[in-house]
Amino acid sequence: MRPANSGSVFFPSGKRALALAVGLLAVGLLASAQQPQRRNGEFTLVRDVDLVVLHTTVVDRGGRLVTDLEAQNFAIFENDIKQKLSVFRRENVPITVGLVLDNSASMTEKREEMRAGALAFVELANPSDEFFVVNFNSDYYLDLESGDFTNDMDVLQAALLKTKTRGGTAFYDALRASLKHIHRGSRQKKILLVITDGVDHLSYSTYEAMLLDAQQSETALYLVGLPCTEEKRDCRRARRILRKLADVTGGMAYFPISLNQVQTLCRQIAHDIRNQYILAYYPSNSDRDGSFRRVRVKVDAPKRYKKVVARHRPGYYASSDQNGAH
Repeated sequence: MRPANSGSVFFPSGKRALALAVGLLAVGLLASAQQPQRRNGEFTLVRDVDLVVLHTTVVDRGGRLVTDLEAQNFAIFENDIKQKLSVFRRENVPITVGLVLDNSASMTEKREEMRAGALAFVELANPSDEFFVVNFNSDYYLDLESGDFTNDMDVLQAALLKTKTRGGTAFYDALRASLKHIHRGSRQKKILLVITDGVDHLSYSTYEAMLLDAQQSETALYLVGLPCTEEKRDCRRARRILRKLADVTGGMAYFPISLNQVQTLCRQIAHDIRNQYILAYYPSNSDRDGSFRRVRVKVDAPKRYKKVVARHRPGYYASSDQNGAH
């Protein structure tokens, strides 16, 4: 099957393509944990497979961002054992961002709001960010004229305007392919903005395989679940899936009541990811056993904050002799 749009790169669907995607994802993870450095005055990270990096959002009881904390306000625990904080930063670092947009027939009446929300998010980008766009329906397409990634706003707008809504939904396949592709990006911090109703009809992938890829990817998923017009049972399940994807990656899931709220939510997401703390540590458990390690960040905030919550990925898979990555 060929791409539906000129300039699109077709991600071949099916079990063979997904097996390749999973293999390349594992290779991409080899470069995911990194050390702090500065280049031209900008904070960056260089590769270090032993460093665990947590991009952490802190909010108060009212959901407002808390952005004035210091290193001494944070404590990190891995499997309930306190760790030594090695890196602390509050900086707007460059990000590799994937825009994953549902163009199935069920989105016909929601297409304009979805596109406007994605554009609103892009407009708040850091000039050093790099983007890719995946449009999906029955299949999924990398929709950039200029190659894998771009920071050219005109190119991004053209990709967002390109497609028409039609066909069924292969959400799980598209998300797995996007998680694979994002690790070809050059920025340590990685985000997927996903706009969909979350209902899947046609994927070869299972929910469990998609969830495991998300958990292992070190990519935060921010998901906007559009009002669902499918069967009520399917809609309820889709909401549960979107929430779970956010939980296991340290992102967030939003469910606008009205399509008019989509742009505002996308701007909020863009603002939130620009106001995160970078926390990193070297695990006291140096075993390379491939096990899942639970991570918890405790915040001891000043008294002016009555209650705060830290949002971050809940854990990572330790490196192994075969796969030296977190």
